[in-house]
Amino acid sequence: MGQLIVELAGTPAGHLLALALALLSALAHAIFGAINKGGVDPFVNRGAINLCYGLMAMPIAFFVVPWPSQELFMFIGAVLIVHVVYETLQSASFHLGAFTVVYPIARGTGPFFTALAAVFIFSEHLAPGQWIGLVILSTAIISLAIANIMALRREAVSSSNLQIAITVALATGAMIAVYTTADAYGIRLADDPFTFLAWFFFVDGFAFPVIAYWRWRRIKRKPPLDELALRGLFGAVIGMMSFGALMLATRLGKVGEAAALRETSIIFATGIGVLIFREKIDLPRIVIIGFIAAGAIMVELH
Repeated sequence: MGQLIVELAGTPAGHLLALALALLSALAHAIFGAINKGGVDPFVNRGAINLCYGLMAMPIAFFVVPWPSQELFMFIGAVLIVHVVYETLQSASFHLGAFTVVYPIARGTGPFFTALAAVFIFSEHLAPGQWIGLVILSTAIISLAIANIMALRREAVSSSNLQIAITVALATGAMIAVYTTADAYGIRLADDPFTFLAWFFFVDGFAFPVIAYWRWRRIKRKPPLDELALRGLFGAVIGMMSFGALMLATRLGKVGEAAALRETSIIFATGIGVLIFREKIDLPRIVIIGFIAAGAIMVELH
């Protein structure tokens, strides 16, 4: 399977598969974000999720995929630090702010900087229309976050809490650009892309649970263990699908395109915010979502 991915890279069939994988990653990530945000505490949720996917990846890493080279293994160790910082910031943003505010801010700041990094690191080049689409996509996502912030202020939500949540969400977005670029480089180091994925999930699975356990000991209302285990298991499956699909898309096609298309997850996340978290939406925000979709389409057309 890994060899097939390598052979399809750069071909028309590979491009179509990359498109499908990026959109699958977008849907999965919106669901993943809701799983991380819901329940008693995002930090504890994330710890349970990571532990589950670490245990799930362990037998695959040891017995199914080829072993990583020394260079790849050292690289995975380096990006682990990046992911722990990202996961901490993401959990903090979910703890501090509304889902429909912090999620689009974090996702909106990532794709543009990822595309810029791809130009310098992977020598990728987007057509002028694609850059315009990328600007529309990122601007629309940030506009959606601003509209959500204004709606919360009308509901008399604390301004200081909003400012902290926004700052953390912006930092999360910066880390999204860093890890997307770094991981896209890492998956190219592996002869079999599934080697990178299996070993990444295995190694990453046992880092954040340390932070989650520290958090667990300090929260007063602890979630029932059976509920937490179920959330962790379901979140692990969705998380592996989301990250795995994105990484394979970057291996098959352009990193900048895959990163931009993945951020259409905000469309799915908005629906989740309304349906699951009972957050309100109005006509201006629906129009902005339309611009998000239009920007994503422009990025894909070249």
